[in-house]
Amino acid sequence: MTSTVLIVGAGPTGLTLACTIARAGVPVRIIDKSPAFHRTSRAKGPNQRSREVFKDLGVAAEFDAAGIERTVLRKYRGGIPLADTEIFAGAVPTPGAPYGKGLGIPQWRTEEILRAKLAEYGAEVELGCEMAGLTQDEQGVTVTLADGRRIEASYVVGCDGGRGVMRKTLGVPFEGESEDEECMVIGDVEAEGLDRAYWHQWFDEDGAIMLWPVPGTDSWQLQGTPERDAEGRLVAPSLDTFQRLFDRHARVPGMRLTNPTWISTYRINVRMAERFRVGRAFLAGDAAHVQPIAGGLGMNTGVQDAFNLGWKLALVAKGQAGEGLLDTYEEERLPVAAWTLQTTDERMRAVRVAVREAGVGTEVVIDDAVTTLGVGYRWSSLACGGETAGDRAPDAPCVDAVTGRPVRLFDVFAGPHFTLLGFGEDSAKVLAEVAGECGDSVRTCLVGAGPGEGLADPEGHARTAYGVAEGRGSLVLVRPDNHIALSAAADRGADVIDWLRRLGR
Repeated sequence: MTSTVLIVGAGPTGLTLACTIARAGVPVRIIDKSPAFHRTSRAKGPNQRSREVFKDLGVAAEFDAAGIERTVLRKYRGGIPLADTEIFAGAVPTPGAPYGKGLGIPQWRTEEILRAKLAEYGAEVELGCEMAGLTQDEQGVTVTLADGRRIEASYVVGCDGGRGVMRKTLGVPFEGESEDEECMVIGDVEAEGLDRAYWHQWFDEDGAIMLWPVPGTDSWQLQGTPERDAEGRLVAPSLDTFQRLFDRHARVPGMRLTNPTWISTYRINVRMAERFRVGRAFLAGDAAHVQPIAGGLGMNTGVQDAFNLGWKLALVAKGQAGEGLLDTYEEERLPVAAWTLQTTDERMRAVRVAVREAGVGTEVVIDDAVTTLGVGYRWSSLACGGETAGDRAPDAPCVDAVTGRPVRLFDVFAGPHFTLLGFGEDSAKVLAEVAGECGDSVRTCLVGAGPGEGLADPEGHARTAYGVAEGRGSLVLVRPDNHIALSAAADRGADVIDWLRRLGR
């Protein structure tokens, strides 16, 4: 019998996880304590790797239609514009990476898109469900809600944020530090007349304010220095404090901020859970780690947590892998979370120093690392053969050898299955053997074998991406989350079959 997975928290992490599990045919329930869906901007959108995740989940077109790729920072000092900088200027798609840039889109729209995809699998977010307690045994988990209702499942995942109940209920330490005095005010407002072609950043010696145009709306996300009273105490943010902050730094006579739909305070936290798994319960996203916003890695790390955990839970829930596979979630993602915390903390400190120079803004934290295309798991016990085992599996443009239709490797990878690439004619027999032994859990794909079979690689992009020399045969097994499990010679199909049979056992 297929097991059920319960997800607590319906933000981007929880929704990505729910979609990943549901498309694999595993029953999933997702609950959230909120009485209604929010309409706040929050996280500004997916980076390059998260765009690949959403493409795999079948929602790339929806994100492309709702978001923007081009972001230009206009930096000011004393109210005077000094410099414009485009983030990832000149970055373009490559054969191995289909997205040169991230995408600007408000978090509420990200969640709408993922909820719509989840509904296609027959699942919907259950609102007004606040978790109050949890018990578990060898057979499953029982979550008690604040109103006394109980939900039983085989596994439960806490995606309920840094202040969520799940981690506290599990008794998992949340090590790190919080900078209560190092904070910023944040909110969504309207500012009629301000040029929406720019992310405006006013940095002065005595404070700062930034306004980012929220795509698809008339709103701006405001971030700025908090106001303090005569004794130096923080003043609660309000539209009035936002306006005073704007007047002090932007110095645009007569421009009024209006229609605030979100007003909050952001405090810098650098914390990580000691464990990501406790029995049948797991932590993902902000429930497992919180970090500074510099570089925009918060939501993206959570989305990628979910994509890593989702396929593993699905295989175990269907009885196609052993319970040990679930241990690899913490094994792989905890070091990534630690890297993320260190990286964002360093960059937060760097931007504080950098913006003291007139004409410099938050672009100082943007580089190739924040794409997370380089994140891999070479240390993982699932990285079983070849120099690149554990790395992200690159894309490549190919051609259907029969029809001549363009096909990208990411199109072949998309879905809850493993993919076995066979390079060269010598691998054809092995692919057939693996397909016969492993059935639907593995999709086989012959690459560059000649006319009439599999995919042609006329420009050699696939061979180059996977380090396969012309004229040589090779096997590459790609995991459902598009990371390389192993690579081997074309006659080593038995190794692939053995690896899959022993998965998690």
